[in-house]
Amino acid sequence: MTTPAGWERKTLGELGRYLNGRAFKKQEWRSHGRPIIRIQNLTGSSDVFNYFEGEVEDRYVVRPGDLLVSWAATLGSYIWTGPEGVLNQHIFKVQSNIDLKFHKYLLDHKLDELMRHTHGSGMVHITRGRFDAVPVDIPPLDAQRRIVALLEDHLSRLDAAERSMERAHSSAKALVRAALSSGLRGTLVTDDLSEGSAVELLGEAPAFTPQEDERVWPVPETWAWARIGDLFDVNVGATPSRAVAAHWSGDLPWVSSGEVAFGRISSTREHITREAAGNPARRIQPPGTVMLAMIGEGKTRGQAAILDIEAAHNQNCASIRVSATKVLPEYIYGYLEERYLETRRGGSGGQQPALNKAAIQRFPVPIAPLGTQRRLVEAWTEVRDAAGRLEHGILAATLRHSTLRRALLQAAFSGRLTGAASEPSEAEEMITA
Repeated sequence: MTTPAGWERKTLGELGRYLNGRAFKKQEWRSHGRPIIRIQNLTGSSDVFNYFEGEVEDRYVVRPGDLLVSWAATLGSYIWTGPEGVLNQHIFKVQSNIDLKFHKYLLDHKLDELMRHTHGSGMVHITRGRFDAVPVDIPPLDAQRRIVALLEDHLSRLDAAERSMERAHSSAKALVRAALSSGLRGTLVTDDLSEGSAVELLGEAPAFTPQEDERVWPVPETWAWARIGDLFDVNVGATPSRAVAAHWSGDLPWVSSGEVAFGRISSTREHITREAAGNPARRIQPPGTVMLAMIGEGKTRGQAAILDIEAAHNQNCASIRVSATKVLPEYIYGYLEERYLETRRGGSGGQQPALNKAAIQRFPVPIAPLGTQRRLVEAWTEVRDAAGRLEHGILAATLRHSTLRRALLQAAFSGRLTGAASEPSEAEEMITA
């Protein structure tokens, strides 16, 4: 690429001093003092600090307004807006020789290029030598400031669009949550008793007596409460020995907890033999069984799915044999989805408790009449489909947002944004379109 007229070809290493942070050992952490700034404090993934008491060289001290660069685990540049602190390793503090904001945007652009052209988005580390050697074109100081002003004008519009997408994403989630919540409280659809009452569905299930700390709420008089274990058989799976290859050469689908991810299961990654599954009465589940993930960090625990096939599963999943009753699997699935969303939102008191067979059997569930269940399942499907279309549009907009931002930075640092290069600015045309 030709250097624009009046600009100077340099390398990132020539634009200032990049001072690496200090390796603070765990035994040095304290509950007070100056906060230790780690990568997670830059990315926003954590607002929790460890602290350091004692003296450090000024090179390790970070003050509001300093430019920082994370170069391991996450690549990115940040203007520090937090309290004065001390810098952890794997982060550079930049003593810049050019306009600080220009330097920041230039680093954003070059780090993005390094990630895309070297190892893609999976890149998690960059060597100091490679970082210092990255070639860059630098305009005079007045042009740097003009470019920053133009970037901030355009990027403010992109940031506003991004906030709108985040609100739309939250609205899509809230739409589903509201439909599930109102449906399970009897206010979403008109009650339908054409196929009998809820009491008939309960059969011989004992009368429900809720405890003070259980998730129950008022429901229509035509409904009834019951416990999962009183209505359905609940089973926990097993994993055949990996040391016996023959166990994994069969045709019986085998579900892992990671495959229980709010949807329908019509195929699995692995298969086992029926003999390896064990007692078929408990270990081989029929279509219509509702699966629930019991173990897993992050978002796995508490997710549900409906089996469309006969399958076995591992010990980290529970299978609820709804298909052996008249209750609709999709209705129980909706109940488990609402329970998950409510818990994740914090409406059930924060951290989701550990799940096991006994805990699942104790789950209280509001049972609607069968006709009402059919109406609810239909209404929930419509809402999920609408939310899915919204999410698809948000994804497309997010991809366009990333493309626009990348094109804008490319134009800025090749001279096209300010007319220093002869080519027209594609980025400006895209932004104003």
